[in-house]
This record gives sequence, C-alpha cells and structure tokens, in this order.
Amino acid sequence: MRALSLIPATAMALLAAFFTGNALAETETYTIDPTHTFVYFEVMHYKTATVRGRFDKTEGSVALDRQARHGQADITIHTTSINSGIPAFDGMLKSDKFFDAANHPQARFTSSKFAFTEDAGIAAIDGTLTLRGKTAAVRLKARHFNCYQHPVVQRQVCGGDFVAEINRRDWGISSYDVIPDDVRLVIQIEAVRQ
Repeated sequence: MRALSLIPATAMALLAAFFTGNALAETETYTIDPTHTFVYFEVMHYKTATVRGRFDKTEGSVALDRQARHGQADITIHTTSINSGIPAFDGMLKSDKFFDAANHPQARFTSSKFAFTEDAGIAAIDGTLTLRGKTAAVRLKARHFNCYQHPVVQRQVCGGDFVAEINRRDWGISSYDVIPDDVRLVIQIEAVRQ
C-alpha cells in the first residue's frame, strides 16, 4: 500500500519537472570537425573586386542546450594557417602588417550568449574575438543552422554558416589605406556531439 501511495507523488514531481523544463533540458557538447570548419574573410581590393582568404585550421567546442535556449562556444583559429591561394599574399597576411602570426599564432572566439529561433535553431551568436592580443565584440548572424545524424560517425552533427561584419582597426590592423576597414567574416562550422 505504501508503494502505491508513492506513485502519485512521483508522478507529480515528474510533471512539475517537465513543465518547468528540467526533465528534458540537457546540455550537449560538440567538438569542432576540422574538415568541415573554416573561417573565411572577404574585403574589397581597390574598390574593384572582393579578395577572399580562409584559415584552414580551427579547433574548439560548443555546448548547446536547445530546450533551455543556452549555448557556449570556444573556438581557436590558427592564424598561421591563412590561405588566400597566393603564397606571396599569404606571407604578407602573416606579417606584422596584418595578422602578425609569428607573435599571435592563434585567434580565439568565445561566447556564452546565443539567440535562438522559435524552433530552437540558432539565429545569432554574440561573443568576443581576440586577435593580435586585442579583444572586441563580434555578432555572428546565422545564415543556416541544422542538426542531423551523420551516417558515417553515427553521431549527431550540428552546424551552419555564420556571418559577421567587423572593422579591422578594432584589432589594430591599419596598414594599407587602400584596403577598406570593413571586413566580412564567414564561418562555416560543423561540430560532432560527444
């Protein structure tokens, strides 16, 4: 009889947890997939054409609780991995005139403020970017976001394309006035649930 009397109390506790969002809330940790994650930059060249490059090496993790609408990100970008497709230009970009890769071989983006859509997708991520020893705020807007079950690794993968408009002078990159201050960052990211 005593066991039966525990059932209503247990059921009520589970219902209370469910309606307060505690029953299903779960933070999931994702590790960056370096073969599907790249940071691109775009800038105008003499007001004529867009020059593009990318950083080929990234690492980091994302913690995501879509029900509680909370997320955290910690991404490291290796500035020494810059790739414009033109070796001589890569050398210039690595120099102290731009990314100063010898003294600052890594950049880092961190965030604990995610904005979610109604269906628990990611709309934007607000964080800070540390580059060349300077830190400034960056807002990444999602162009796409999706999660899927990866057929090869048999785990959930989440990712998307995120875009930010930044001013290069915020990080002390001021050489060559013929280059506009406005730079577009495009981050293609996929991360695997652990």
